[in-house]
Amino acid sequence: MSLRNHYMNILRILLILPLLNGGLAMAQIKLAQSGAQFLSVDSDAKAGGMAGALTTVESNSASIFFNPAGMARMNPSIDLMASQNQWFADIAYNSFSAAFKPGTGEFGVFGLSFVSVDYGEIQGTQRWDNDLGYKDTEILTPSAFAAGFGYAKSLNDKFSVGAHVKYIGLNYGKSIYPDDDGNPDTVKSHLAFANAFDFGTIYRTGWKTLAFGMSVKNFSNEVVFEKEGFQLPLTFTLGISMDAFELVRNVMGQQIMLVSLDVLHYRSHAEQLRIGFEYKPIDMLALRAGYMSANDENDISFGLGIQQFGLAFDYAYEPFGRLGDVQRMTVRFSL
Repeated sequence: MSLRNHYMNILRILLILPLLNGGLAMAQIKLAQSGAQFLSVDSDAKAGGMAGALTTVESNSASIFFNPAGMARMNPSIDLMASQNQWFADIAYNSFSAAFKPGTGEFGVFGLSFVSVDYGEIQGTQRWDNDLGYKDTEILTPSAFAAGFGYAKSLNDKFSVGAHVKYIGLNYGKSIYPDDDGNPDTVKSHLAFANAFDFGTIYRTGWKTLAFGMSVKNFSNEVVFEKEGFQLPLTFTLGISMDAFELVRNVMGQQIMLVSLDVLHYRSHAEQLRIGFEYKPIDMLALRAGYMSANDENDISFGLGIQQFGLAFDYAYEPFGRLGDVQRMTVRFSL
């Protein structure tokens, strides 16, 4: 069997699985059945501006967060990305990625990732025998992180693969409560740790810039937190992208209109369609917009990017309705 036929069979299987699960979901839709949802937040401003539809958009080291196969064909030898997300409810979401291509890429591309989340401060309380029934204790600072290592390689001029292994930590603060002996000042830290695995593929068809891809993110065993177990937000994604102006290249000159479409099947969310646009009137400027379905508060996003001499700055704006607005800022450097 040829490599192309093998890849198409994989795509067919992944297309059928969401349909089977969707049939079951008609009888019972289970939402919010997973934890560590920060893993589902788009990591950087380019993704934020395009509604996260980056499964087949090769974005150097940042691809490690969406489809690690997207690192395989990066042109620079070193690529760095640092991003800050000003999330709603004063949540700070920061991400970093790095990728290194030894030689000309015959040994593949190696990547590192790190995500940290600061949920802000929460006033701790303890049950107490007074008129209020409680007293204030220390200020709690819940947080989360995910650190990972990735690898990607082009198997030929059309097909690339990639994988990403992550170590995840959750810190939900401390509790003060009576123990089995009735002692009132027992302090317990609420921590949980897990390992997760991402992998993906991208296939360039050879017809203009048309590309297909797939990714699986947050594949892991059940995570046990205290006495209860939960799953990570497992996500299956199929994607397709192309520079639409290639169909009218004689008219549009060197301008680029990248159109990217992703179909997502979640463990704890309704199936979702994401579509992103990136318009480049000149090479150094990118204007972006995106749309995602099946979200109550956020469905559209906007962004822009400026790049020159290996340095790039990206910005994205996403209205979240009653929750407020989300802004992302990203700096990239390639060498």
